[in-house]
Amino acid sequence: MVTVQTLAPANGETGPDGVPSGMTAGGPAPLRLPVALALSVAAGLALLVAFPLYGLWWTAPIGVALLALAVRGRRLRAGFGLGLITGAVFFGPLLAWTNLHVGYAPWILLTLFQATYLGLLGMALAWISPLARRRPWLWPAGIALLWVAQEALRDRAPFGGFPWGRLAFSQADAPTLALAGYGGAPLVTFAVAAAGGLLAYALGQVGARAWTRAAAATAGGLAVMLLGLVLPATTPDGPAVTVAVVQGNVPRLGLDFNAQRQAVLNNHVAATMVLAERVRAGQAKQPDLVVWPENASDIDPLRNPSAADAINTAARAINAPILVGAVLSGPEQGQSRNAGLVWPADLAPGAQPEQMYLKQHPVPFAEYLPLRPIVEPIAQAVTNQAKLLRTDFVAGTAPGVLTLGPAKVGDVICFEVAYDDVVRDTVLAGAQLLAVQTNNATFDESEAMQQMAMVRLRAVEHGRDSLMASTVGVSGFVTADGNVHDASGFNTDAVLVRDLHLGSGTTPATNVGPWPEYLLTLAALALLIAAGVARRRRPAPVEDTGQAVSA
Repeated sequence: MVTVQTLAPANGETGPDGVPSGMTAGGPAPLRLPVALALSVAAGLALLVAFPLYGLWWTAPIGVALLALAVRGRRLRAGFGLGLITGAVFFGPLLAWTNLHVGYAPWILLTLFQATYLGLLGMALAWISPLARRRPWLWPAGIALLWVAQEALRDRAPFGGFPWGRLAFSQADAPTLALAGYGGAPLVTFAVAAAGGLLAYALGQVGARAWTRAAAATAGGLAVMLLGLVLPATTPDGPAVTVAVVQGNVPRLGLDFNAQRQAVLNNHVAATMVLAERVRAGQAKQPDLVVWPENASDIDPLRNPSAADAINTAARAINAPILVGAVLSGPEQGQSRNAGLVWPADLAPGAQPEQMYLKQHPVPFAEYLPLRPIVEPIAQAVTNQAKLLRTDFVAGTAPGVLTLGPAKVGDVICFEVAYDDVVRDTVLAGAQLLAVQTNNATFDESEAMQQMAMVRLRAVEHGRDSLMASTVGVSGFVTADGNVHDASGFNTDAVLVRDLHLGSGTTPATNVGPWPEYLLTLAALALLIAAGVARRRRPAPVEDTGQAVSA
């Protein structure tokens, strides 16, 4: 007499085509649904606290692991739903700065839209689950590849994408930051997600009491996270220049800073004049160049003589060129331009600056309205505003390489620091140091700190000393090793002066550009195809009756 006991799945869930979830496409059994839901929430929280203002970078791979475990072996729609929950828990608080002055509706819509990408990631992770049992080594690699592919899509679509919340941007204080110099943000994301994949595998082996494999996978994940400690960094080899950053502050935080534009310009002029007095008194070093933030002059100084005179006065007093963040009118009716203007100290009265950079990546729905005839009525209904974005910002077409005194400065404006190609193009065009002009008056300190983390990654990625100049903070200098110096407070005025070194070489990341991301994304697509083949070739499952069979 031989007795065979067949067991039904503990949670009763079925997979595609009615296959019991414990044997979906030959993959591992999923966790009970309440456990999976709890893990998906915990994954979102772990990802959130990895970013500023929390800065617990080591929780990022934990978040990756928890999401992978939550969706493993589940149906595609369940994988999507669990990923969506993780995304909502993560992006909601991360992007809460968007609701401070524009209301809850845009914040909720942006959160759900961004969370959708993690929903797609959860679905993709569920799709490759069969490979987790047949080829266990593919699972951690697949998790990492799919994270990179998800970010590659989110960074580009739609309307140029929105890269906020990339895993790489959580690693400003981590050893993994050094990897940015070798493969940019995509390589950092890959490493963090690979460590998370190895942790997920290790936890699975603990459940199976395979202690040796669990220990090996854990050690592998730690090695990936610590690899940057042994990698040499690129440091600038050029001479030092003295740079001043002026943070003039605004009378009031919020969207109405535009109504305060004369006061904001006056603040930056006055702060520069004070610096000039300190230089003459020997209390501060004479700067070679001065950087004002984005929106320092929302009065177009190319059309408004009084604004031009005020900036002229400041430049002559400090005796150095000023990189002025300005909003320019035109070129057509109903259009504007977000610009960085080089204002020389010796500009003749009535003359106009010859160098400017125009922001190449205006923010959709904030600086221009895509598909205006269709979108505007909907947006008005959602935000309860009669008129949205009276002008559309026109995108520039050239990298922001500007000569200020002895330095060629790579200028990027505000959210552009999140986009790999915008920053890299300045370095390829000859930038010796990087300047990020930004206006954080409509947000809060968490947004500014998240942006500073991006500046830190870019400094390491391209081996360039860098700076961030904000209207209200946080401003500061970042050396090519990713360390922040002389950071200002938030919602205050400040003048920072520091020597930075000019760089002329290139890092491996600068040289290879987007190719690591392209190759990793292609590998992710190949893995998805391989998982589809595995599902088609799976053996027919034995019908699960939950009854004992005697022979």
